Amino acid sequence: MSARITTMMVSRNVLADINSAAARLDHTRAKSSSGKELTRPSDNPYAVARALRLRQTLEGTHQHQRNASDAIGWQEATEQALSEITEAGQKARDLIVQAGNDTATPASRTAIAAELSQIIQTIKEHGNATYAGRFLFGGTETQSPPYPAADATDAYRGNDGLIAREIGPNVSLAVNVTGPEVLGTGQTGLLGVLRTAVAHLAASDGAALRDVDVAALDGQLDRLMGVRADNGAKSNRIESALSRLAQFEESTLSQLSETEDADFAQVMIDLNSQQAAYNAALKSGANIVQSSLMDFLR
Repeated sequence: MSARITTMMVSRNVLADINSAAARLDHTRAKSSSGKELTRPSDNPYAVARALRLRQTLEGTHQHQRNASDAIGWQEATEQALSEITEAGQKARDLIVQAGNDTATPASRTAIAAELSQIIQTIKEHGNATYAGRFLFGGTETQSPPYPAADATDAYRGNDGLIAREIGPNVSLAVNVTGPEVLGTGQTGLLGVLRTAVAHLAASDGAALRDVDVAALDGQLDRLMGVRADNGAKSNRIESALSRLAQFEESTLSQLSETEDADFAQVMIDLNSQQAAYNAALKSGANIVQSSLMDFLR
């Protein structure tokens, strides 16, 4: 027994075939316009999940790069401040050596004392250096100066807290230097040594200037050089981390491209063949389904 094929059945089948060809063509057009192989999760659930993981990894890498860039900026600002402090300390040393000479007069020592007082204020200004609106040497107290200019005791107003930046997965590095490491506090650091030298200048005590103050200042300058060396080593480490992050970013982007980017040549071949198939389906459908009222009246 043969089944009766009606005009309506033929029309429905032709329309279904045309819709299917149109859907495939539309999907391929989406690939060609976006350049992506994956346009919806159902295209390849495994590849979509892998692409999401790679994008999460990439975002983490970008965050680490931002952290490292901020750390580099902090290190550069720190080195600039330390350089200025060292230069001021060297100038103070030259003045103290000059004042310690037996040929120096009380008047010249008084003038040198005034100049040294200005150098002390200059050093305190650099001790209050900032980066991006944050005080460099105050520990985690970044919103107030660690060495207030009006405080003649030179007391340190910050803390010993460390400011860390995560520059890689589970890799954290302290980027700051605290005030006591740089200038000390009260009479026990660079500022205290210079204040003592000013007192010896006021007393015109050449022997104390030669035998005590110069040696004490040399010790402070040596310590400063050690702090700068440590800061430089941190900068090198951060720059190395940035280089590794750039390489990892490139590798991740390559994997992401392999996972979700379309093969453009293949997409264009598919697009042309599917366009031809769609046009053929339309033409075939027009030829098959031609029934009209006049056909039934014959």
